Amino acid sequence: MHCPFCGADDTKVVDSRLVAEGDQVRRRRQCLSCHERFTTYEVAELVMPRIIKQDGTREPFDERKLRAGLLRALEKRPVSIEDIESAINHIKHFLQATGEREIKAFTVGEKVMEQLQKLDEVAYVRFASVYRRFKDLTEFRREIDRLEKQPESEQAEPKQSEQD
Repeated sequence: MHCPFCGADDTKVVDSRLVAEGDQVRRRRQCLSCHERFTTYEVAELVMPRIIKQDGTREPFDERKLRAGLLRALEKRPVSIEDIESAINHIKHFLQATGEREIKAFTVGEKVMEQLQKLDEVAYVRFASVYRRFKDLTEFRREIDRLEKQPESEQAEPKQSEQD
């Protein structure tokens, strides 16, 4: 492990512990050259499926894009970072569990909307308005009305897009 302070290759592990429900190992390290301490997180790297975009192009799954989309929808909303990370992990786990090498972007978008609806309905409507390309206020109103009529138990399962 390279030291982030001096770039030396030689570091030692001072402390290790499991975090994130046992899915990560947190390691406290010390550089043997400059003696600075820093923390690293170790996770198992599982192969994520490639994303098939609407135009048919394929690209690798990008967790940064997923996080950016969620954060944009959740901007200025009362949702904790822990809840956001949990939603990201849930989506990633879902993608890995499919066992597919490629998955449609539509499927990822629907999973993101499902997680947003659980986290914050305002963020859900924000994301849905862009994702489903709402054309006018009527489409916003229709989606909000649908949310208000939906029983609490179904709120984690958004309806299929009208684009299907």
